[in-house]
Amino acid sequence: MVKCPVFYSATNLCSMLQHCSLTSMATKMLLSAMPQISKNCHLSSNPRQHKPRAFSIRMGNFTGRQYGESVFSHILDRKWVLSSLHTKVHEIVVSHGMESSEGTHNLVSFTSNLCPSLGEELREGRRWGSSFYVVRDDLLHPLISGNKARKLDALLPLMEAHLVTDVVTCGGCQSAHAAAVAVACAERGVKSHLLLRGEQPKILTGYNLISEMYGNVVYVPRSVYANRDAMLAKHANLVAGHNGSIMWFHDKVSMASIPNRDCVSQQRNCKGDSSVSATSIGKVAVVKEGGGDAVALLGLIRLIDYLAQPSVFGRKQSLQIVVDSGTGTTAVGLALGALLLRLPWKVTGVMLADTVEEYKKHEARLLSDFKKLMMGDHEFDFDENSANLVQWVDRCLPRKFGNVLKGEVELCRQIAQQTGILVDPVYTLASWEYATRTCQKSTCSNVNVVMLHTGGTLGLFGLAQRYKSYFHVLKESTVKPD
Repeated sequence: MVKCPVFYSATNLCSMLQHCSLTSMATKMLLSAMPQISKNCHLSSNPRQHKPRAFSIRMGNFTGRQYGESVFSHILDRKWVLSSLHTKVHEIVVSHGMESSEGTHNLVSFTSNLCPSLGEELREGRRWGSSFYVVRDDLLHPLISGNKARKLDALLPLMEAHLVTDVVTCGGCQSAHAAAVAVACAERGVKSHLLLRGEQPKILTGYNLISEMYGNVVYVPRSVYANRDAMLAKHANLVAGHNGSIMWFHDKVSMASIPNRDCVSQQRNCKGDSSVSATSIGKVAVVKEGGGDAVALLGLIRLIDYLAQPSVFGRKQSLQIVVDSGTGTTAVGLALGALLLRLPWKVTGVMLADTVEEYKKHEARLLSDFKKLMMGDHEFDFDENSANLVQWVDRCLPRKFGNVLKGEVELCRQIAQQTGILVDPVYTLASWEYATRTCQKSTCSNVNVVMLHTGGTLGLFGLAQRYKSYFHVLKESTVKPD
């Protein structure tokens, strides 16, 4: 009898079977009893062709174990929302300006290169001096942009597969996540229920207006919102009623239940164009604040796979990916994708809303939940309690979440006028400033700095209401014609 290790790859098993005294027919019968394994191996009379693909990865105290491209392909082999992986990449050249002791930039200007040299010619762009790259995920969708689209990339097909009729989620008054869920659900005939923190504004604008137009909004007192899980559970029960059911992604879903392309196509053929039956009992899905569920990591892993293509950044270049972090889910997903592909990439999450201890706790929880997703494959194992994937850093000028400092609105306007890229002072300006500072310090290194634009620029409308004096400065500084 052949004794197999607890964790094994298809190629390892194929190699062992080739050396067994089993007949070819018996070998094929054994493999046919294991569809996942037989899918990834090909029998050959030459055992040397079957090289084991298992490997171990160590990053800090984190140990990952997976089995080559077959496992990664299995992760990506499913239905996605985004029909195309393509996203634009721009290069931003930074002048060597002075930086004040407070961290703000003086005498710094930016120039945008819309067609930078990528792939094997990536390093040529550095001859211009300090520069970094911007992944323009803010252009993915007119209303569902940036990391919001990436998090929903795998999550929405999962809801379709489970015939979800209603979605409950939460966020701040100007939550880009809540607005994205509302728009995405409306496009698919699913009702969205949005619990927004605080009071209803006198004037609806920005993402708050989008949420009101596309979803069913309830404004929740801050004292109630503080206990998010209890708040979400209570409202989900109200929506589901006595006969409905509730689905939490972090404890009800396994990787086996996430639909691949064929599965979703078969469901649609059986049920018509809509994946939700009009006569079915209500099924309510709960999505955590900011899309902070392990399923959301899949879309970000898919993004990493695209960025690693030879025509984009390739797999050999050393990158430091910088991303603004509200909940931190995006940073964790990017770092996990880089780990799975064994890329020499580091992910830096610029903390905006919490302490480093809380971000690390959220990282550990996401990795633990992701491990549960992968358990059905028996090909992925790591110790999530000792994970240290993301480099968590403070923004250049730390402050209470949501606050805007003097001069930041003007800096956002400068960036927009000089590069054509719109950033907001709460989220994307934080990653822009950190990428600027990092590339200025690493002009002599072999590391390319890449900023992921997470979208969220409609939030500027809400900020214009809250910080009227800062935006009045823009009006007063406008040069009037003679």
